Amino acid sequence: MKIIDTILQSRLFQEQPPVLVDIGASGSIHEKWKKIAPYAICLAFDADDREFTVTEQESKVYKKLILFNRIVTATDQAATSFYLASSPFCSSLLPPQTALLEPWSFSSLFRTDRTLQLPAITLASALGQAGISYIDWFKTDTQGTDLRLFKSLPAAIRDTVLAAEFEPGIIDAYVGEDKLYSILQELPVMQFWLSSMDVKGTQRLHEKYLRQYGVFTAQRMVRKSPCWAELTYLHEPSFTHERQALLLLVFALLERQYGFALEIIDKAQGQFGHMDFQPYRKAVEGQLSKEKIKVPLVILKKQFNKLLAHINA
Repeated sequence: MKIIDTILQSRLFQEQPPVLVDIGASGSIHEKWKKIAPYAICLAFDADDREFTVTEQESKVYKKLILFNRIVTATDQAATSFYLASSPFCSSLLPPQTALLEPWSFSSLFRTDRTLQLPAITLASALGQAGISYIDWFKTDTQGTDLRLFKSLPAAIRDTVLAAEFEPGIIDAYVGEDKLYSILQELPVMQFWLSSMDVKGTQRLHEKYLRQYGVFTAQRMVRKSPCWAELTYLHEPSFTHERQALLLLVFALLERQYGFALEIIDKAQGQFGHMDFQPYRKAVEGQLSKEKIKVPLVILKKQFNKLLAHINA
């Protein structure tokens, strides 16, 4: 949407660019950030055992990209154990619960190949090293420590966060992990509401049966069960500055939360009467009109899928 570029090209964001924090970065740009990356500063964390560096890299994607070659911990410590699993996506600061994972079809991915001692850093220390005093969008996927990392932020910084993403577990995968229910319980207390939840999973199917029936066939014989979830939270519309209102509006648009976008505009217009929010309202209403046109096609597609499912049943 052009309105996103219009907002982020304003003086407010030239002087104070959006700050995005990505812990457990996969190496590729987060899909939701593509439209705002050219205007934003991104702090990304990639753990290894080299001498400590804070690297500000040239980036064709972000306005500024700052990389930390450190594992992020909730408490201040020089180094920490890191459990290297068969799958890099299952490696964690926390040891896997091997016995409890055994009945699940993906249990082999969690098997620990070796345990490393990696240099560590807290988020507060990392922000200080980078000369950053605020975070606008917090994203973390650390296999079990997402909530404690968010809570480890100094309150003055945590209170600036407008969007937060977590990937907590549902089943017992790691010892002492932060689970889905804890995040669902604690984030609303911090004045966040759940914008989206994408539940992921696999089959409760022991490895011996996978071998017996073949992985490809067995994974299609048994339904998937919820094992973890991808959550995105947006902050409730409470502002102390126009920048917060405008950036929360941008984040709402990226989340396709157009109703919430109108709510932000109503609240901001009443609070910051010297600003004209009507162009933003027109842009959101225009997007809603485009979405309205799609509704019959969406309904038709759903009906077709139901019919196809009935035929194949």
